[in-house]
Amino acid sequence: MHNNKKSLPPMVDVLIIGNGPVGATLAALLGRYGVQTLVVDKVHDILLMPRAIALDNEALRILQLAGLTEDAFEKIVIPEVRMRCPLVGQFGRANTRGSLDGHPKLVTFYQPDLERSMRAQYRRFDSVESLGGFELEDLCQDSDGVTATLLDEDGDRQQVRARYLVGADGASSKVRSLIGQDFKGQSYSEDWLIIDVAERGQRAIDHVEFLCDHRRPTPHMPAPGGRERWEFMLHPRESREQMESDENIATLLQPWIERDQLKIERKAVYRFHARCCERFQNGRVFLIGDAAHITPPFVGQGLVAGLRDAANLAWKLAWVLDGRANPKILDSYDQERRPHAREMIALAKLMGRLVMPRNAPMALLGHGLMRMLSLLPPLRRYFEELEIKPKNNFKRGLFVSHVRGRQLRRGGLFPQGLVRAADGTIGLSDDTVGDRLTLIGFGIDPRAQLDAEAQRKWEHCGGGYLQIGLHGQKSLATTPFVEDLSHSLLGNAPADSLAVVRPDRIVMHEGPKTRAADLVRESLALLGH
Repeated sequence: MHNNKKSLPPMVDVLIIGNGPVGATLAALLGRYGVQTLVVDKVHDILLMPRAIALDNEALRILQLAGLTEDAFEKIVIPEVRMRCPLVGQFGRANTRGSLDGHPKLVTFYQPDLERSMRAQYRRFDSVESLGGFELEDLCQDSDGVTATLLDEDGDRQQVRARYLVGADGASSKVRSLIGQDFKGQSYSEDWLIIDVAERGQRAIDHVEFLCDHRRPTPHMPAPGGRERWEFMLHPRESREQMESDENIATLLQPWIERDQLKIERKAVYRFHARCCERFQNGRVFLIGDAAHITPPFVGQGLVAGLRDAANLAWKLAWVLDGRANPKILDSYDQERRPHAREMIALAKLMGRLVMPRNAPMALLGHGLMRMLSLLPPLRRYFEELEIKPKNNFKRGLFVSHVRGRQLRRGGLFPQGLVRAADGTIGLSDDTVGDRLTLIGFGIDPRAQLDAEAQRKWEHCGGGYLQIGLHGQKSLATTPFVEDLSHSLLGNAPADSLAVVRPDRIVMHEGPKTRAADLVRESLALLGH
């Protein structure tokens, strides 16, 4: 039901402009932390068109963090990505079989299904409200908050006051423009025709394939619901109308589909960009997702990067709003996320150059060289096992500086594994860690390493505890305890050591049990205590 002429609340903690998958995920995360949140969007309903199509294990882990169950929306697990050239044959491959941190390495999905599930998730929280039919016109911020002026569907102005505002309003972000962060410089840009075909069933391929033909590069992949997608690069003088005609599409797809079996679900020409803001924050206003950075789709990281933004920002806003942390910690959002977003954009541009050689000699040289390099085991592993993908490890931010040689990386993602709780329940470890700042003990009770005063300070700032034991071990302590069934957690840290893990699963600090009090004190100091 549409909320026509509904009035905006006078005051909220966080106002999110944009109710796409990234904005909705941020709302769900803030809802888990009990933050009073309002999400507004120009439209009421989900666009019933597939757009983003790929998610990696990190993205699925963030969706888990936001509360989505494994079966919340349909996915197709992708076992491999192949790169093939008509001149040299298959010259590249990525092994995406198996799982990392409890999730498949790569899946395809149908974006409307994900958005529907995430909206249903945030509606479970009384602290979250969403309204369609409102468009941001202006914003003004001061030392205490942000006043946003919005236009409703009748053109009437309404205002809402928020302590913080987040722009999740996509590539043409109004928020980005209002805070003076419009994209600058030259954009890498290419026009591509995206075709989604329905009723493919068992005839669809089961992997992702890049046909790296200099005459017409074509990525090709399956999608849930019996769908299949093709992407065709446009030549300089080809028009949108020409490319989107049914006759042209039937000709392009003729190598795969007979004309009488062609069921086009969507056809659209998009321009792929590579852009990144100079800053993801201006005072009390933040940018996430495509509002902050736009990534070409060649490594499937566009939406993934936006989900990383949401996970990084949500808990920091929650801790500041609850008085558990100094507002200065919010500066770490840009410090941590912008460098990694830029690295992903650079990787996507590199992959784009591999996909789109300009002529036959360049294709023969580049793809032939890649095929020869794949004969060398170290280089083959580098590409096939996705080691080329930049790790989500921060160089600066809200963590104690990393010490070279340590097993567990400070500023990196804490691993996830299969665990069994004291009541016999088996599940993924993130669900046990929960929404708190957590002091984790590897084979030891972390609470027992602290005196009463340190425990009090830790718990006052939203700190919790978790002891991880070997498969088959039990604990008599009252501290939450899990068995590491896959040894994927205990194998990443020294025995009898501790780690401080942030709610977004980044390692804030780690060290031996003899330094337990220092770990807690130094972690709280980062929060401003």
